[in-house]
Amino acid sequence: MKPDYARAYRQTMGHEGGYVNDPTDRGGETYAGISRKHHPDWPGWAIVDEVGDKSTLAESADLVPLVRAFYREQYWDKVRGDDLGAHLIATEMFDTAVNMGPGVAIAILQQSLNILNRASHLYPDLRTDGKIGRRTLGALATYLETDKAEILYKVMNIFQGSRYLQIMSANPTQEKYARGWLERVEFAKRPMAGVE
Repeated sequence: MKPDYARAYRQTMGHEGGYVNDPTDRGGETYAGISRKHHPDWPGWAIVDEVGDKSTLAESADLVPLVRAFYREQYWDKVRGDDLGAHLIATEMFDTAVNMGPGVAIAILQQSLNILNRASHLYPDLRTDGKIGRRTLGALATYLETDKAEILYKVMNIFQGSRYLQIMSANPTQEKYARGWLERVEFAKRPMAGVE
């Protein structure tokens, strides 16, 4: 199945909450996973600021298209979701980019492709630079011609899970997110019905 942003967005948004302002969250104040600290110019903040009872924000029809457009521009497009060849890989890249940043998601893809290149017989090792271009996309296309997307998906999730463990080991205050983070890894092992 070809990459489909609308489907990937629906799946990932199941992990993103509504309005949160947790002082121990490194992202600070967020709405639908959008951090004001990192994205202070997002136009949705004007709507968020006008609403007194933040629990009613999900009812704002004006916020929905702003959130959807933000996720496409900031994450899907930055990992080149439309060019990833398999919906399963595109969905994983998008979800990881949302949670860890596009550069980390791309680096995980590159590391995973290097692990699976059959000692450079399929394609040369990629530089793990977190930038996606013709070499990374070419290696992915070559991989997908010869192997199952599911194997690459598993390796990507092993790297993702390892990164979560490193974050929590380095900073125990982040352990409170362990279950939510690891749900994202579990989610990837068992994709939604109809996702390949």
